Amino acid sequence: MRYAEVTKATFLARPNRFIAHVELGGEVVVCHVKNTGRCRELLVPGAEVWLEKGSTPGRKTAWDLIAVRKGEKLINMDAQAPNKVFAQWAAQLEPELTALWSEYTYGQSRLDFCLETAAGLHLVEVKGVTLEEDGHTRFPDAPTERGVKHLQELMRAVEEGYRASVVFVIQMEQVKDFAPNDDTHPAFGEALRAAAEAGVQVVAVNCRVAPDSLEIIGRVPVVL
Repeated sequence: MRYAEVTKATFLARPNRFIAHVELGGEVVVCHVKNTGRCRELLVPGAEVWLEKGSTPGRKTAWDLIAVRKGEKLINMDAQAPNKVFAQWAAQLEPELTALWSEYTYGQSRLDFCLETAAGLHLVEVKGVTLEEDGHTRFPDAPTERGVKHLQELMRAVEEGYRASVVFVIQMEQVKDFAPNDDTHPAFGEALRAAAEAGVQVVAVNCRVAPDSLEIIGRVPVVL
């Protein structure tokens, strides 16, 4: 996926989950943060960030914060991007794909995707990953009861005869592995391990990141 118009800025502060103050062209500018997660290890004062020019007329903020540099890594932190790049990569997960639906209602949840093949339906939930330390990536960076609910729905789907996967899209390159963040949300880790034992496929992929693009490049090991 590609962004239309991007520019570099310097992060200053994040007054709340939705906006950030950045220095752009010598001025302090308020921009929208396209990720409501904590991202505390990413958005630190002085960090190099990348902004996309907003296209919606009349919006309060002219720019969206989409990426940040952490050390040598450029990390995409656009929460909408993982679903977009997965849609482009879906045939790698399901080679016999004949149709793809997004926002698929199943049970009490709305799952990200339903992949159709001649063999039946394959339900998929996608999670974006931005938390990294020494090449080890983790999810979530904050408790997510919604994420636990999605895993439970995927387990029920397997019981009813569907194929089901949870795909963690790691929004950076050069990572060693992926694991659930048991320190932040033990219940999610327990649910993920239970889902894997029940037959839900757990997949982690990393991405090639540029200021104006994001692309899935391959799988990384999953440590449960």
